[in-house]
Amino acid sequence: MTTREDLRSRLIEAIGETGRPSSDYDLNPDVHLPEGRKLREAAVLVPVSLEPRGARLYLTKRSSRLKHHPGQVAFPGGKVDAGDADATAAALREAQEEIGLGPQNVEVLGALPRHETVTGFDVTPVIGLLHDRFEPVAEPGEVQEVFSVPLELVTTPARFSVERRRWRGEWRHFFTVPHGPYYIWGATARILRALADRMPG
Repeated sequence: MTTREDLRSRLIEAIGETGRPSSDYDLNPDVHLPEGRKLREAAVLVPVSLEPRGARLYLTKRSSRLKHHPGQVAFPGGKVDAGDADATAAALREAQEEIGLGPQNVEVLGALPRHETVTGFDVTPVIGLLHDRFEPVAEPGEVQEVFSVPLELVTTPARFSVERRRWRGEWRHFFTVPHGPYYIWGATARILRALADRMPG
């Protein structure tokens, strides 16, 4: 049976693995990104909880009314504001605002390499291990639903597949790792795939 310390050690080991930054363009080598492009700094929290049913990862389904990525599955997170001390502070603030996860309930273990999105964000994925279980509270303006998936599902490379769709007139390939009614794809799936590639067995 997995203990919290076992889970903590595995996550810290994964964070410590070397690897290049990821991006939404990884599976699309023909895309040439302009030099000197300006990205907006953002951060997401990757919240992991050890529960009686095993290790779980919490995700959100974004509101269909949002301008950016409506209806998509995402980590709690957003832009780094001027008042945030750093990306970690931004991720914790956003998690509290979006899903009601208090920062006192999160042990920050570190961060994965930054991820560049097609929408112009430079995202820092912050890995957090919850001290205790919590009852998610979705912020109705941004979050349609909060749900969890088995950590094993999204940290096993073989569970991911590559699909494609047309975007701005061209085919774009991306990772996906579906779970029940939830279609996890795009930047969220790519960040999870980066974590999966680093996780020890």
